[in-house]
This record gives sequence, C-alpha cells and structure tokens, in this order.
Amino acid sequence: MGKRKKVDIKKRRQRLIREKKKELEKKEIQLEKRPLKTLDLRLEKETKLYWVRAITGALSAIVGRIIFGLIGWFLLLWMLIWWFVFPFVVSSLIYNYEYDKEDWNWKNIILPGIGIFFLLFMICGVFLHTILRFIPGFSSILELFL
Repeated sequence: MGKRKKVDIKKRRQRLIREKKKELEKKEIQLEKRPLKTLDLRLEKETKLYWVRAITGALSAIVGRIIFGLIGWFLLLWMLIWWFVFPFVVSSLIYNYEYDKEDWNWKNIILPGIGIFFLLFMICGVFLHTILRFIPGFSSILELFL
C-alpha cells in the first residue's frame, strides 16, 4: 500500500467555489449578450405600457377630482378619455414603438394594464372624493383661484 496523500479540504473547497463563480459569470455574460427575440421585445413593450397605465390611472383620478372637480358622468368621461386615448399617445409619441404591419392590432396597445388602470382610478377617485366631501365648500382647486 502506498502513502495516502494529504488533502487540504479548505483549499479544495475554496478552489471549487472560485471555479463555480467563474462558471456563473460566464453564464450571465452569455445570457446578457444573447439577441432578444420578438416575443421578449413585445413583452418588454407591454410591461412598460402596463406600468404607464397604472400610473396614469391614479394620476387621472387625482387630477380629475382635485383640479377640475369632476363628479359623476363627467368623471366617467374623463376616465374613458385617459383609458382609450392616452395609451396611443404613449406608444406612438413618447416611446416611439414601431409595430409590424402584419402583427399590429389595436389590442396590443389598449389591453396591457386595463385592470390596473381601472382599479387605481377607482381607489384614488373614491378615496379623494370621500376626503374632499368632508371639506365644506370645496369642489376643485380651479374654483379656488377663479
């Protein structure tokens, strides 16, 4: 029988950890450099539109109620204008998205974020309306300055 070779477990573990880190860094670089597919690009566009819709829903309720003092049917019309017109403005003028003529559909612009828009509009609108009803004689900021 031959002599057993001494193995330093700590050094071996450290070397294995270094090798794993190098492998992970190579994988991350490969993932970052891979070309984006059309599905990835579309999902990225829809995600941006979704969050724009979320912010727009809350802000349109706040602006419509506090600044203009809209209530009832006028607030509904205000919401519908922001719901259907603003996404086209964002996608064409702000983000400058180019859609393929074959794959383009108006639903690609309207559908992302409908639910979150309505939810945040209703939450902010109802909350503000409830709070503003407790302030006597207040209907809008424009009325205060005019």
